[in-house]
Amino acid sequence: MTQEPDDPFGVRLRRLRQAAGLTQEELASRAGLTAKGISALERGERRRPYPHTVRSLANALGLPEEERATLIAAVPKRGDVAHTAPAAVVGSTLPAPPTPLVGRARALEEVADLLLRPEGRLLTLTGTGGVGKTRLAIQAARDAAGLFPDGVVFVALAPLNDAELVVPTVMRSLGLRETEGQAQRQALRVHLRGKRLLLVLDNFEHLVEAASEVAELVESCPDLTVLVTSRTPLHVRGEQEYPVPPLALPTSIRFPVAEEIINSPSGRLFVERARAASPSFGVNEGNAAAVASICWRLGGLPLALELAAAKVRFLDPAALLSRLNQVLSMGWRRDLPGRQRTMRATLDWSYGLLGEHEKVLFRRLSVFAGGFALEAAEAVGTARGTAGEDVLEPLGRLVEQSLVTTEVLGEDDTRYGMLEPVRQYAFERLEESGEARTVSRGHAEFYLALAEQAHPELRGPRQAEWLGRLERENGNLQAAMGWALANGEVESAARLGWALWVFWLLRGYQQEGSRWMQALLEQDPPAALRMAASTVAGTMTYWQGDYKASYGHLQESLELARRVGDADCIAHALYGLGLLALKDQDLQTASSWMEEALSLYLKIHNLQDASTVRSSLGTILLIQGDHDRAAAMMEEGLALARELSDGLSINHALYNLGLVAQARGDHELAVRMFEEGVELSEEMGDRSYLGYFLEGLAVVAGMRGEAERSARLFGTVERLLRTVGAPVYDSYNPNRFLYERTKAAVRSRLGESAFEEARAEGQVMSFEKAVAYALKAEEASPA
Repeated sequence: MTQEPDDPFGVRLRRLRQAAGLTQEELASRAGLTAKGISALERGERRRPYPHTVRSLANALGLPEEERATLIAAVPKRGDVAHTAPAAVVGSTLPAPPTPLVGRARALEEVADLLLRPEGRLLTLTGTGGVGKTRLAIQAARDAAGLFPDGVVFVALAPLNDAELVVPTVMRSLGLRETEGQAQRQALRVHLRGKRLLLVLDNFEHLVEAASEVAELVESCPDLTVLVTSRTPLHVRGEQEYPVPPLALPTSIRFPVAEEIINSPSGRLFVERARAASPSFGVNEGNAAAVASICWRLGGLPLALELAAAKVRFLDPAALLSRLNQVLSMGWRRDLPGRQRTMRATLDWSYGLLGEHEKVLFRRLSVFAGGFALEAAEAVGTARGTAGEDVLEPLGRLVEQSLVTTEVLGEDDTRYGMLEPVRQYAFERLEESGEARTVSRGHAEFYLALAEQAHPELRGPRQAEWLGRLERENGNLQAAMGWALANGEVESAARLGWALWVFWLLRGYQQEGSRWMQALLEQDPPAALRMAASTVAGTMTYWQGDYKASYGHLQESLELARRVGDADCIAHALYGLGLLALKDQDLQTASSWMEEALSLYLKIHNLQDASTVRSSLGTILLIQGDHDRAAAMMEEGLALARELSDGLSINHALYNLGLVAQARGDHELAVRMFEEGVELSEEMGDRSYLGYFLEGLAVVAGMRGEAERSARLFGTVERLLRTVGAPVYDSYNPNRFLYERTKAAVRSRLGESAFEEARAEGQVMSFEKAVAYALKAEEASPA
C-alpha cells in the first residue's frame, strides 16, 4: 500500500487498518487496546503513542518489516530535550528479560497513562504471585524511560527480611554511600530532590512496615515517581493501585478452534513458550481443547502457563492437562528466584505472610470452584464454630493479599474467587489441616439448598435470572455433586439431579447430567431415589440422541414411579416414551403416551409440562398433514406457556409453530417464530434451542436465495449442536427432507469452495455472534 512519507501517524494508521479490512473495534481487540484509544490515535488526539502500543498495532495488522519500520518512524519525536533520553538511559538498572512480554498491551497502555498523571507518582501494581507484576513493571518502566532523564532504577526487595533494610538497599542501588539513622534518609531525599527519576521497587509485600517511608520520599521529592510491585497495596497517602489481572482466556474449552486460542493472550503465551521448548509444537484440531483447558485450569497466570509450557518437550497437551498439579510442583528455569521456580514455592511465600485467621479462611475457601458470593463464604466460614460475621475481615485481607479475587457484577453484587493454581494449593493445605471432609460437606449442603431453591424458578418469570445464577455457580454445583457421589451421599446426589435437570437441558449440559445420573445409578440407590435418577437420566440421554439408553431409563422410571405412586414422575416417563415413539414414527403409540401424560400433568396442576406436551401433540398432527389442528394445538400450548412465563415451553411451541409455517410455505411467519425463539434463547442462554432456531432460519434463507447467509447459519448450527451434543430434532423433524434439500441447493448455488468457506465462518461464531448474525434485518444475497 502506498503511503505518503509525511503522513501523520494517525492518518497512516487509519489507512493501514482500512487496507486490512478491520474496524477500530476489531483492531483494538487484536492489539489488546481499546476502540477509544484507536480512535484517539487516528484523529490525532494522541500524537505520540508509546513504543509498546506501536509494536502491538504492527503485530495486529500483520505488517511486514518495511511497513512496520515506516509506522514506527511516523511517531513524532519529542521536541523537549528533557524527553529525548533513549529507553536504555544512563543510570538505568532495569533487568533485561530474555523473552518478550506477551498479552499485556492494554495493561502497558493503562500503566503508562497512570505514570503520566500527577496522582500516579506512587503507583503500586498488585496481584497474586505469578501474575506477572514484575515483568509488567519492567516493560512499563523501559517504555517510559524517555520521560525520566535522570534514570530508571530497579530495586529488588525480595531477598530482604527486614523493613529497616529498604532505605539502605535503595541507596546502594543509586550508588550512594550508606550512612546511619535519619542522616541516611535525609541523604536519600537530598540526592533525589530535583531529579526526574523513576524508582521501581519490586516485591514489597513482606516489607509493608516501610511503606510510610516510601510515601514520605515521594512527598518530599516532587519530581520522583515510584513504581511498586506488591501482592498487597501499601495503604499510604498518594498511592494509586493498579491490580494486574491474569491473562485473558480462550473463549471456550468446548470444541475451540486453534485461531481462538492463539488470539487469546493466555493461549498465545502458552503456545510461544511451548514452541521455545519444542519448536515443532503447534495448536491443531486434535489438541486445541486440551490447550484451552490448560489455560482455563491455570487461570491465565503467566508463571503457571510458562511452567506448564516448558514441559511440552516430553508431554503432549492432553498428558500435560492430566498432570498439571505435578507439573506445577516441578522445578523449572534456574535463572528464576527460588520462590518462583515452582508454583508451590510462589504460593508458600504468600501463605507465610498470612495471619492465623486468614490461613484458616484461605484453606476453607478452597472448596469453592469457579467463585463464590459472600453468603457462601460465610456458610463455609462457620465450619467448626467460626461465626459468620468473623469472615468479612479476614476475607478482606485475603483480597488485599491478592489471594482472593473480586468481580463486581452489579451495584450490590460482588463475587469472590481464587485463581485455580491458588485454589489447588489452598485445598492441599485444607487436607493437611484435617478439615476437608467437614468443610466440603458444608459446601455441598449449601449448594444443594441453592439448587432446590432454584428448581421451581426455572419454569417461571424469573427463569433467566436463576439460570444465570446457576451458570455462575456451576463449578460449585459440579463440586457438590462430585463430593456427594464420592462419599456415598446418594440422597443428596439424587436431589441435586432432580433440581438441576432443567438447567442442564437449557444450558447444554446434557452429557454432564447424564454422566452424573449414571454414576448415581451405579451406586444402587433406594427405589424412590432411583426413580428420580432414572427419570433425569432418560431425559438427558434422549436429548443426546442416545435413544436406546433413554428408553431403558424411562421404562425403569415408569415402573418405579407406578410402584411408588409418584404422579409427576409417571407423567415425565410417559411423555419421554411418547417422544421416543414419535422418533420411530409410531404416531398412535406416541399420541397415547402423551395424552396420558397430559391428563396427569393437568391433574397435578403441572401446567408448564402440560404446555410442552400440547405442542408435541401438535407435532404429531403436523406429521399427519393436519396443519390447521396442529397450529391450533401448538398455539394453545404457546398461550399457556406465555401465561406461565415458562421460557422452555415457549421455545418448544415457537419452534414447532415455525415448522408448521414452513410446511405451509409461509416463510414470513416462520422467520417471526424462529427470530422470537433466538431472542428468548439469548435471554436464557439456551444453546440447544438456539441451534434449532438457527437451523430454521438457515432453511428460510436458502429458500429465499440468500445462499451465503444460509451456509453460514448451517455452519453455526453444526457448531452449536455439536458443542451441546443435542441433535434431537433430527429424529422427528417433519421438515427434515426440506432441510437436506435446501442445504444441497445452497451448496450447488455457491459451489463447493464458497459453501465450505461460508460454513467455516459460521462454525467459528460464538453464541453471542451467532445471535447477532441471526437477527440482522438485512443480508445481501450473493445470488
